[in-house]
Amino acid sequence: MILIIDFGSQYNQLIARRVRELSVYCQIEPPDIDISKVKSLAPQGIILSGGPASIYEKNSPTVDNQIFNLHIPILGICYGMQHMIHTLGGTVESARKREYGLAELKILDPTGVFYGLKNVTPCWMSHGDSASRLPAGFKITASTENTVAAAVENPEEKLYGLQFHPEVAHTPRGKKMLSNFLSRICGCKKTWTMKSFIGKETEDIRKEVTDKRVVLGLSGGVDSSVTAVLLSRAIGKQLTCIFVDNGLLITDEGRRVRGLFKGQFKIKVRHVNARKRFLEPLKGIADPERKRKIIGKTFIQVFEEEALKIKGADFLAQGTLYPDLIESRSSFGGPSAVIKSHHNVGGLPKKMRLKLIEPLKHLFKDEVRLLGKELGLSDDIIYRHPFPGPGLAVRIIGEVTARRLSILRQADDIVLEEIKKSNHYRKLWQAFAILLPLKSVGIMGDQRTYEHIVVIRAVNSLDAMTADWARLPHSLLVRISNRIINEVRGVNRVTYDISSKPPSTIEWE
Repeated sequence: MILIIDFGSQYNQLIARRVRELSVYCQIEPPDIDISKVKSLAPQGIILSGGPASIYEKNSPTVDNQIFNLHIPILGICYGMQHMIHTLGGTVESARKREYGLAELKILDPTGVFYGLKNVTPCWMSHGDSASRLPAGFKITASTENTVAAAVENPEEKLYGLQFHPEVAHTPRGKKMLSNFLSRICGCKKTWTMKSFIGKETEDIRKEVTDKRVVLGLSGGVDSSVTAVLLSRAIGKQLTCIFVDNGLLITDEGRRVRGLFKGQFKIKVRHVNARKRFLEPLKGIADPERKRKIIGKTFIQVFEEEALKIKGADFLAQGTLYPDLIESRSSFGGPSAVIKSHHNVGGLPKKMRLKLIEPLKHLFKDEVRLLGKELGLSDDIIYRHPFPGPGLAVRIIGEVTARRLSILRQADDIVLEEIKKSNHYRKLWQAFAILLPLKSVGIMGDQRTYEHIVVIRAVNSLDAMTADWARLPHSLLVRISNRIINEVRGVNRVTYDISSKPPSTIEWE
């Protein structure tokens, strides 16, 4: 087990991903973690992440100095390295030349984290401060043109520092460096797999739930589906899934979900028709955050009402994933700005009768898909494109009405149908239609029209943290556009979104 201390870097989740890709379990904790908790976790190694702060800034994040006395191998990355050097008596100063982007790393000591690497390798720098004097026992192990102490180590105490970011793809040998730290320095065994995750998580679920019952909002997407099957394996008939038809779902979703889980997996599914409950409070609401909060609040109200009908129901399960937590709030109260709240994590009331259970909250989407395969779910479920918790409400820009929902559903059906027919569905991370709150002038049958605009959004991504717009064939886009304009009454213009994330998000709201 590796403990990652989160100093607020945009790359924190990538560190966790790289560690897990190397089949080692890791856990991310805030810098104010109590030293007693660190000891109880008994990590084989600690990674101090990067972060946007300078160690000399007021209120810059710090970790308890006692971690350096635990005789546990520690790897400091960027800010984490500077914090380690400063804490142990070295000096960090504002660099004469700041270093951002690619740099050539010259390895001076091919041992430790650099074991098996060539003398020169590219690395990704992002810093304005540098170490000017090292603490006792430390030596420089790599340099770049602008940074003398690009990597340092104290091999006796097993303390290592990298001024660059080994976790990003721009450092091509970074994964090897992390592997050296995990295996050669920390002595970690590569035993963390989805199979081992199932074993540990089912045991944890049983301990937490005991003889109580759990209700789960089953949407039919990969996250809630995997959560349902995992919970069913752990607690069997103590699980009741509730499918809430909130009126914001894609076409025919209710029938498909009920048939699949009641029929194939023999899981109890209760169907709740709550369309009016959701659509009524959304009348006149255009602000995306207000829409999300309304939907989240209504969702919990419906659940608590249904849970009252289930004797012994004490827990509400959700398919919350790690990117949901990252985007909904800064990591552990760090300096990152809130981008948007998610239905899973941003719309819950502070006082809620049901206790939350979120077995996937530290997994990324690709890990959830691997977990789904291990649990025996079909590819149709595992590789289904992500669907937002608030449903089509956040793909209708502006007010949500029954008429606008009908238009969007028809357009979205065409987008997905054509993408599947062209064998692009599995190649894409996500593809869907968006309805704008605008109308445009057109000509149909020699008559002037003034009708809605639909946007097609299709992106490629590995984990939703970054995404690039998909270069779909023009012939495919032409077919989609022609069909939407001809078949969906009320639309006379189709556009294609060519924005990447960042600076945009995948969803529009």
